[in-house]
Amino acid sequence: MSFEKWLVLAAIAAMLLGPQRLPLYAEKLGVLVRNLRSYADNARERMRDEMGAEVFDEIDWKKLDPRQYDPRRIIRDALLDDDSEPVVSAPSASTAEAAGEAATVVGLSSVATKPAPARLTDGERPPFDSEAT
Repeated sequence: MSFEKWLVLAAIAAMLLGPQRLPLYAEKLGVLVRNLRSYADNARERMRDEMGAEVFDEIDWKKLDPRQYDPRRIIRDALLDDDSEPVVSAPSASTAEAAGEAATVVGLSSVATKPAPARLTDGERPPFDSEAT
Protein backbone atom coordinates (compact mmCIF):
# COMPACT_ATOMS: atom_id res chain seq x y z
CA MET A 1 0.00 0.00 0.00
CA SER A 2 1.17 3.48 -0.74
CA PHE A 3 1.77 6.20 1.81
CA GLU A 4 -1.32 8.09 0.68
CA LYS A 5 -3.56 5.09 1.35
CA TRP A 6 -2.10 4.68 4.82
CA LEU A 7 -2.71 8.37 5.46
CA VAL A 8 -6.36 8.07 4.40
CA LEU A 9 -6.82 5.01 6.64
CA ALA A 10 -5.27 6.87 9.58
CA ALA A 11 -7.59 9.83 9.03
CA ILE A 12 -10.65 7.57 8.90
CA ALA A 13 -9.50 5.74 12.04
CA ALA A 14 -8.97 9.06 13.85
CA MET A 15 -12.51 10.17 12.98
CA LEU A 16 -14.10 6.86 13.95
CA LEU A 17 -12.20 6.35 17.20
CA GLY A 18 -12.20 9.92 18.40
CA PRO A 19 -9.60 11.73 20.50
CA GLN A 20 -10.31 9.75 23.70
CA ARG A 21 -9.68 6.23 22.34
CA LEU A 22 -7.09 7.06 19.67
CA PRO A 23 -4.00 6.97 21.98
CA LEU A 24 -5.07 3.60 23.42
CA TYR A 25 -5.49 2.04 19.96
CA ALA A 26 -2.24 3.60 18.70
CA GLU A 27 -0.44 1.97 21.63
CA LYS A 28 -2.09 -1.41 20.85
CA LEU A 29 -1.05 -1.07 17.20
CA GLY A 30 2.54 -0.37 18.26
CA VAL A 31 2.57 -3.45 20.49
CA LEU A 32 1.13 -5.54 17.64
CA VAL A 33 3.80 -4.34 15.19
CA ARG A 34 6.59 -5.05 17.71
CA ASN A 35 5.21 -8.55 18.35
CA LEU A 36 4.96 -9.31 14.63
CA ARG A 37 8.52 -8.13 14.09
CA SER A 38 9.68 -10.29 17.00
CA TYR A 39 7.85 -13.34 15.57
CA ALA A 40 9.46 -12.78 12.16
CA ASP A 41 12.94 -12.41 13.68
CA ASN A 42 12.47 -15.58 15.76
CA ALA A 43 11.30 -17.51 12.70
CA ARG A 44 14.31 -16.28 10.70
CA GLU A 45 16.72 -17.30 13.47
CA ARG A 46 15.07 -20.71 13.82
CA MET A 47 15.39 -21.31 10.06
CA ARG A 48 19.04 -20.24 10.20
CA ASP A 49 19.67 -22.69 13.05
CA GLU A 50 17.86 -25.60 11.39
CA MET A 51 19.24 -25.07 7.88
CA GLY A 52 22.72 -24.04 8.90
CA ALA A 53 24.07 -20.52 8.58
CA GLU A 54 26.07 -21.19 5.39
CA VAL A 55 23.07 -22.66 3.53
CA PHE A 56 20.71 -19.97 4.81
CA ASP A 57 23.05 -17.18 3.68
CA GLU A 58 23.49 -18.70 0.19
CA ILE A 59 19.77 -18.65 -0.63
CA ASP A 60 18.66 -15.77 -2.84
CA TRP A 61 15.49 -14.77 -0.97
CA LYS A 62 14.58 -12.09 -3.54
CA LYS A 63 14.30 -14.80 -6.18
CA LEU A 64 11.72 -16.65 -4.06
CA ASP A 65 9.55 -13.58 -3.49
CA PRO A 66 6.10 -14.34 -4.95
CA ARG A 67 5.70 -10.71 -6.01
CA GLN A 68 8.54 -11.27 -8.50
CA TYR A 69 6.63 -13.92 -10.46
CA ASP A 70 5.11 -12.96 -13.77
CA PRO A 71 2.65 -15.61 -15.00
CA ARG A 72 3.39 -14.75 -18.63
CA ARG A 73 7.11 -15.32 -18.09
CA ILE A 74 6.50 -18.59 -16.26
CA ILE A 75 4.33 -19.91 -19.08
CA ARG A 76 6.75 -18.71 -21.75
CA ASP A 77 9.68 -20.38 -19.95
CA ALA A 78 7.70 -23.60 -19.53
CA LEU A 79 6.79 -23.70 -23.22
CA LEU A 80 10.27 -22.86 -24.48
CA ASP A 81 12.17 -25.02 -21.96
CA ASP A 82 11.32 -28.46 -23.30
CA ASP A 83 13.98 -30.84 -21.99
CA SER A 84 12.48 -34.02 -23.40
CA GLU A 85 12.64 -34.61 -27.10
CA PRO A 86 9.40 -35.82 -28.68
CA VAL A 87 9.31 -39.41 -29.86
CA VAL A 88 8.89 -39.37 -33.64
CA SER A 89 8.71 -42.65 -35.45
CA ALA A 90 9.81 -42.20 -39.05
CA PRO A 91 8.24 -44.49 -41.62
CA SER A 92 10.53 -47.15 -42.92
CA ALA A 93 11.99 -46.89 -46.40
CA SER A 94 9.92 -49.80 -47.68
CA THR A 95 6.69 -48.15 -46.47
CA ALA A 96 7.59 -44.89 -48.23
CA GLU A 97 8.47 -46.73 -51.45
CA ALA A 98 5.20 -48.68 -51.32
CA ALA A 99 3.23 -45.46 -50.88
CA GLY A 100 5.08 -43.87 -53.81
CA GLU A 101 4.39 -46.88 -56.05
CA ALA A 102 0.71 -46.86 -55.11
CA ALA A 103 0.46 -43.16 -55.95
CA THR A 104 2.13 -43.75 -59.31
CA VAL A 105 -0.19 -46.63 -60.15
CA VAL A 106 -3.24 -44.52 -59.36
CA GLY A 107 -1.76 -41.57 -61.28
CA LEU A 108 -1.26 -39.25 -58.30
CA SER A 109 2.49 -38.81 -58.56
CA SER A 110 2.27 -35.01 -58.20
CA VAL A 111 0.01 -35.20 -55.13
CA ALA A 112 1.70 -35.50 -51.75
CA THR A 113 0.75 -38.72 -50.04
CA LYS A 114 0.45 -39.30 -46.33
CA PRO A 115 2.99 -41.86 -45.15
CA ALA A 116 1.55 -45.02 -43.67
CA PRO A 117 1.88 -45.35 -39.90
CA ALA A 118 4.91 -47.30 -38.73
CA ARG A 119 4.26 -50.87 -37.64
CA LEU A 120 5.68 -52.26 -34.42
CA THR A 121 7.79 -55.36 -34.54
CA ASP A 122 7.16 -58.24 -32.16
CA GLY A 123 8.14 -57.31 -28.61
CA GLU A 124 8.52 -53.59 -29.41
CA ARG A 125 6.68 -51.24 -27.09
CA PRO A 126 4.60 -48.36 -28.49
CA PRO A 127 5.74 -44.81 -27.74
CA PHE A 128 4.43 -43.54 -24.41
CA ASP A 129 3.79 -39.91 -23.58
CA SER A 130 3.95 -39.53 -19.79
CA GLU A 131 2.59 -35.96 -19.93
CA ALA A 132 -0.55 -37.01 -21.82
CA THR A 133 -1.81 -39.37 -19.12
